Amino acid sequence: MDYFLTEEQLEIKEIARKVAEERIKPVRAKYDEENEFPWEIVEVFRQTDLFAVLIPEEYEGFSGKVVDLSIVTEELSRVCGGISLAFGATGLGMYPILLSGSEEQKQKYLPYIARGEKLAAFALTEANAGSDAGGIETTAIRDGDHYILNGTKQWITNGGVADIYTVFALTDKSKGARGASCFVVEKDTEGFSFGKKEDKMGIRASTTRELVFDNCRVPAENLIGREGMGFMVAMKTFDKSRPMVGAQAVGIAQGAYEEAARYAKERHQFGKPISSFQAIQFMLADMATQIEAARALVMATARMIDAGQGKYAKESAMAKVFASDVAMKVTIDAIQIMGGYGYMKEYPVEKMMRDAKITQIYEGTNQIQRSIIASNLLKEF
Repeated sequence: MDYFLTEEQLEIKEIARKVAEERIKPVRAKYDEENEFPWEIVEVFRQTDLFAVLIPEEYEGFSGKVVDLSIVTEELSRVCGGISLAFGATGLGMYPILLSGSEEQKQKYLPYIARGEKLAAFALTEANAGSDAGGIETTAIRDGDHYILNGTKQWITNGGVADIYTVFALTDKSKGARGASCFVVEKDTEGFSFGKKEDKMGIRASTTRELVFDNCRVPAENLIGREGMGFMVAMKTFDKSRPMVGAQAVGIAQGAYEEAARYAKERHQFGKPISSFQAIQFMLADMATQIEAARALVMATARMIDAGQGKYAKESAMAKVFASDVAMKVTIDAIQIMGGYGYMKEYPVEKMMRDAKITQIYEGTNQIQRSIIASNLLKEF
């Protein structure tokens, strides 16, 4: 389908695809197997100004539009959903600053991200606070012109490799979610360290670690917004970032579909290519239709957000839940089409299936997304 991209957007798409095909594809299996962060690819992102797509022009970037972020995310994820997160997770980590930070905070941190000099990470999840984001236990106690942070964050994408962290902590435990606040915490801050590095099923080229705060002194000027605004900051961030998860899922699904379609034309059984059998044709037709529908929803939602058309929590959740469910189904079907070969690590579709699964889980599980969609739908009646 034609999404009527501008010349600049087509150029961004071409650059991202070239990086994915020429630089990521040859090393994706290595980074997946070794469970290592792809610093060499981050350098490529930096050299090609892909990080600048995340940031508006006034902070040394050249976009900041959700459509553009989605274009880059899909193209990178089409080849490797894990490596794409060096870009995508940095976008998630910077959003609280861009959406809710002071002008001083934006001027201080966003240019570093635009230039690719520093990565970012978003730190909300804890051992006892996943879907129940309001159940966080990390605290931030005011002490003069500082806050003292204590607690542990879990499963933080870009943990340990990022330099800029947007961290959520309770400034007033008695208020529950209304007592949460958000802070910018820099990597080398005293009292801030990293715990366990996770050994994951998928997105293994993306580093996921614990963040440990032990009497970590953070300047009061690093508070994003006001005390008690943390939950609102997180929800505003998710509403804007979830289409990027949708774009990641679309990219993974597209990559798996292409691998399966090529294989179906090359693989011969009963004296003919398996692509000539109706059973395979129908599977490919359904896969392509589902991917296009998911892409259309992601792009429509991204355009809606960029246009500033009021509230978009419902649409953002729809884009995330639909695209991630499609990614899971398409990758499973791709393996089925490829049979035993698809199950082997020699072919990339088994990795794509492992990478697809997380898109149904992070930034709010798909069960939580359905709750968000339903609550917003019922408000209309």
